[in-house]
Amino acid sequence: MSGRNRENRIGWNMLIALLVLWGLFTVIPVVWSFGLTFFSYRGNDARFVGMGNYINIFSDKLFLKSFSNTLFYLIIQVPVMLLLAMVIAALLNNNSLKGRGIYRTIIFLPCVTSLITYSVLFKIMLAPDGIVNKLLMNLHIISEPTNWLGDPFWAKIVIIFALVWRWTGYNMIFYLAAMQNIPGEVYEAATVDGASKVRQFFSITIPLMKPIIIFTTITSTIGTLQLFDEPMVLTKGGPGDATITLSQLVYKNLFEYSPNQGYASTIAIFIVVAAVLLALLQFKVSKEESNEN
Repeated sequence: MSGRNRENRIGWNMLIALLVLWGLFTVIPVVWSFGLTFFSYRGNDARFVGMGNYINIFSDKLFLKSFSNTLFYLIIQVPVMLLLAMVIAALLNNNSLKGRGIYRTIIFLPCVTSLITYSVLFKIMLAPDGIVNKLLMNLHIISEPTNWLGDPFWAKIVIIFALVWRWTGYNMIFYLAAMQNIPGEVYEAATVDGASKVRQFFSITIPLMKPIIIFTTITSTIGTLQLFDEPMVLTKGGPGDATITLSQLVYKNLFEYSPNQGYASTIAIFIVVAAVLLALLQFKVSKEESNEN
């Protein structure tokens, strides 16, 4: 057997092994989960209900609550986070800025910080006797301590703040890399033509970064639809169910409430469909904008 044929055989064997593993750990679980949506479980007793689970979720007040909460996080957190990441990336892209490497590290550091560590830190800081309340009271912004994690509205704001704090640096790295790949000659020509820095940013930087902006928007949207960690650790979905998300509802239907794998799988499939539809919508909008331009 020649060396080339041997290499081809090894390559095909590795590809086949990868496809087998992908099928075992991705395709089969997804298909199995989809099949579970047509059954209602009570313990080990499975009862075929057809489309019953899909119909029931839209009359389930807790599902509607978790869906509205997830949309709230999505609508507020994603635009704020991406806009902030873009602004920071633009500032750090300035070659005359000293210590850029240190700033990048500081801003990116929350992404690699342990979820448990920073969640515990947030809880301590936002406790009724925590440093945040003491600081605001000393500045006479509030007259009495605020129960940040015990109030339905402020608990959502805290979760959004935590998400922005943790993931802004992650998206900033993508934007900064994209900005640094734009040829400097383009900006030099625009400067000669009399374009201001602001005009260059909106007429050159943003259009040339459109692919990476679409990428970060889609990944952030999908990540928010699957949001589980921050609400679970910071508030456990409370107070009551005020901050519960769709992914938390899946968890609760599997491990906390009377276990019903069929209903939990239905909610999980809903999350997948919602993520796909939003991604397709974002692709369509960006394509239409490109055609108009």
